[in-house]
Amino acid sequence: MEVRTALRQGPVPLAVRMRPTSLDDVAGQSHLLRPGSPLRRLASPDGTSGAVSVILWGPPGTGKTTLAQAVAHSSGRRFVELSAVTAGVKDVRTVMEKAREQADLYGISTVLFLDEIHRFSKAQQDALLPGVENGWVTLIAATTENPSFSVIGPLLSRSLLLTLQSLTEDDLGVLVDRAVEDPRGLAGRVRVTPEARASLVRLASGDARRALTALEASATLAEDDGTGEEAPVVTEELVATAVDRALLRYDRDGDEHYDVISAFIKSVRGSDVDAAVHYLARMIEAGEDPRFIARRIIVLAAEDIGMADPQALVLAIAAADAVQFIGMPEGRIPLAEAVVYLALAPKSNASYLAIDAALADVRAGRIGRVPMHLRDAHYPGAKRLGHGKGYVYAHDGEHGVVEQQYPPDELVGRDYYLPTGNGFERETSARVERLRRRTRGTEDEA
Repeated sequence: MEVRTALRQGPVPLAVRMRPTSLDDVAGQSHLLRPGSPLRRLASPDGTSGAVSVILWGPPGTGKTTLAQAVAHSSGRRFVELSAVTAGVKDVRTVMEKAREQADLYGISTVLFLDEIHRFSKAQQDALLPGVENGWVTLIAATTENPSFSVIGPLLSRSLLLTLQSLTEDDLGVLVDRAVEDPRGLAGRVRVTPEARASLVRLASGDARRALTALEASATLAEDDGTGEEAPVVTEELVATAVDRALLRYDRDGDEHYDVISAFIKSVRGSDVDAAVHYLARMIEAGEDPRFIARRIIVLAAEDIGMADPQALVLAIAAADAVQFIGMPEGRIPLAEAVVYLALAPKSNASYLAIDAALADVRAGRIGRVPMHLRDAHYPGAKRLGHGKGYVYAHDGEHGVVEQQYPPDELVGRDYYLPTGNGFERETSARVERLRRRTRGTEDEA
């Protein structure tokens, strides 16, 4: 009964209990923990003066909090932890004042660990600057988002950026084995089969916290199923039951969100239908908003397929409407249908390039006056000004086309739309050139 209580009702999760207090016990991140590295210098007891602040950037579960606590514990410095989710400017200023007091009166240096710094506003990040600049605190900030976009320049320039990597399968295996045997962990109360160990490592996707959370849940199930005569066994089946589904590496508010959607877009654009469906599945399984996915599909249809297959945009909009109408999980089917269609469709960005080229000319001042014969002639006095004079009604010409100037003088002969030879544009390319020659009166010359 004591085992069951320890496994299920312990006040501190296994992942927290197993957090190392020394850099030597940290699994992975060997590129940041070499002798003489900034983190090693920060962790040394004589490294308090002139200590540089650092920003730890990496996926969840790679050890950002662990590294911060190990640095503070090893160096003997005061450790303060704030979360950007709950802390405000007042909290930051209180920490800074206390750190200044500790340094001035007692010579005690403070390590401030700020988790999820990307959630801090500019004003909140500005509040950190005095303490960092004056050395009142050694800031160790953690973020899952690219600091170049989420951390203000002054703070970024005063800190050393350290990039953490997802843990390898070997690293995760070491952590699982350690948690099974360590007195702080499961203390040998369960056995883990090789297949279960491999499953825990695979499902964690490089995230130590996920591996240990899954291990703890699996151990609880194993203990419930045990006979009491020997150590309960964590099997692959128990892991599957405890986890229920693959633990995907996907942070909808972080870098992984942008990486997956980027890979999705580029796979559709590159006509790899299988990769496109894979990334679609990752987004769906991770709980991405299906309306966001549908919007990206619509943009893809217009930007990357365009006039090579005009039906692509029609199908993309239909898929978005279907998702809105039927919801999920059934909405995955029209989404998949649209993705498959777009991936297999011929590609053209000619329309996209055409509007961007036209916009560039407009923004550069290449606009000119609207030709007199095209101006509105329906209001009183317009004809007296010459508006509409000489305009030829297009339907009066042969095949609905007449020779007359349509663009401003400055843009005569400027071609924006340059159709490719792909799909529908293969058939329209010749027509585009023929219409240009007719409207410009150069047909005979061709």
